[in-house]
Amino acid sequence: MAVTRKASAYSKKRPVVNTRRSKKLKLSYVKAVPSQKIVRFNMGNIKSFEQGNYKINISLVSEEDIQIRDIALEAVRQSIHKDMTKFLASDYFFRCNVYPHNILRNNRIYSGGSKGERIQTGMSKSFGSPEGRAATIKKGRAIFTAYFNNENNISKVKDIFRKAKPKLACKTRTVVDISK
Repeated sequence: MAVTRKASAYSKKRPVVNTRRSKKLKLSYVKAVPSQKIVRFNMGNIKSFEQGNYKINISLVSEEDIQIRDIALEAVRQSIHKDMTKFLASDYFFRCNVYPHNILRNNRIYSGGSKGERIQTGMSKSFGSPEGRAATIKKGRAIFTAYFNNENNISKVKDIFRKAKPKLACKTRTVVDISK
């Protein structure tokens, strides 16, 4: 079984060039794209959201430029969605605002006697094999947003977001927007 690298190997760095699949075969360094780990991007009462029935939205906003793996985004999504379903039943809408486009690659090496050499391919396949996806997030961008009514629920939803913050590898803040 393949072992994935820690998120810190990718998170604070800029995305590596040629990490997306190109439509032109000659320019496509990534031949296979790993499967998407985020199951759903829109949850809750979608029809009510499209009609504009929700007056309050709370967003989890990034405080720094970062790459977040799709596995971490899925863990946060599940945590928030479970708590909001328990608390607000079906009278809310929850959205994941980022999409993991960047493909993370790992050039595996032997850890034994050959110290640091690539696995029997030399420089012929030095780009590494794809092992996951990550979303590139700029400072100030909303990662997750929850829409709901009733101002009495603001403190509870903020608490749900506060509980999910440690699962992300970046500094975040919670932004409340009330439209009348």
